[in-house]
Amino acid sequence: MIIKILGTGCKKCVQLGENTEVALKELGRKAEVVKVTEIPAIMAYGVMSTPALVIDEKVVSAGKVLKPKDIVKILEK
Repeated sequence: MIIKILGTGCKKCVQLGENTEVALKELGRKAEVVKVTEIPAIMAYGVMSTPALVIDEKVVSAGKVLKPKDIVKILEK
């Protein structure tokens, strides 16, 4: 599983990355977490507001910081 955090490195983007790590730890799962900070790469996903969360190349959230429990729900699907 590859999880990408799309964002330019702002506070909200960093928080989404941390919340994703917490969610993975809670589930006992391992995943490669990649931070995508280049604007053209972010736009290639069709994301207009960051932070965004991409799991296995599918955008699952954009424009908000998900709480760890919300990320757990997404990962359990």
